[in-house]
Amino acid sequence: MKRFETVVRFDETSNNINDYIKETLLNNGYFYDETNSEIIIVIGGDGTFLKAVHDNIDRLDEVSFYGIHTGTLGFFTDYKSDEVEEFVDDLINKKPILREYQLLKVKVDNNDVYYALNEMRIENVVRTQVLNVTLNGEEFETFRGTGMCVSTQIGSTAYNRSLKGAVIQDGLPLIQMSEIAGIHHSAYRSLGVPIVMSEDSKIVFESSCFEDAILCIDSCFYKLNGNHKKISVELGEKKIKFLRFKNVSYFKKLQTLF
Repeated sequence: MKRFETVVRFDETSNNINDYIKETLLNNGYFYDETNSEIIIVIGGDGTFLKAVHDNIDRLDEVSFYGIHTGTLGFFTDYKSDEVEEFVDDLINKKPILREYQLLKVKVDNNDVYYALNEMRIENVVRTQVLNVTLNGEEFETFRGTGMCVSTQIGSTAYNRSLKGAVIQDGLPLIQMSEIAGIHHSAYRSLGVPIVMSEDSKIVFESSCFEDAILCIDSCFYKLNGNHKKISVELGEKKIKFLRFKNVSYFKKLQTLF
């Protein structure tokens, strides 16, 4: 794989690293190609990485991702900003290890389809959102509150963690559903805690009114309205390919979060 492109966070450090990587790779027989790249090198934090994924959501079967951490969080990356020379040397001279992760497939009323690497969320900060929740074809609960979050394994350390959801170890293809500010008293009850489900699980959220609610797909968001009735979530057919050279401990990465 010799065709590459870069996605860069807008700061001086990231831009300097980008210049160095591009110059070094071009001098070693690589080709910069933003149209038909095989490798996407992300220079920044996790937000930059998510942008790169969604900008290339229709090309995920054609490209692989590397990451250089220069942002505030770097859970998708193995190299820090002071390890750029090591990264370039590894890229040129070593055979990478391929890791693949399934994305969430989110379908709205059997029409619009979205894909999420970290999580999807239904949120309504204007009014109480009522959601009838079906798990694997079985009616499970009626939720009332701000909304719901469904995360992948790799997304369990993101928004899900702020909801006190479980952090799921790397390599376990599970999905997790967590409440966002649920209402719990004598009249209204729901599970009240996150639930971790197997990789073949399907979650369906139905409501008679999605007015003022938004559907969040990672860092993207879409307005819902009174015409929408059902949102389904499951692990889909799309996968993201990470190329890695270093065996960085998952637990060491977790330690960077606290």
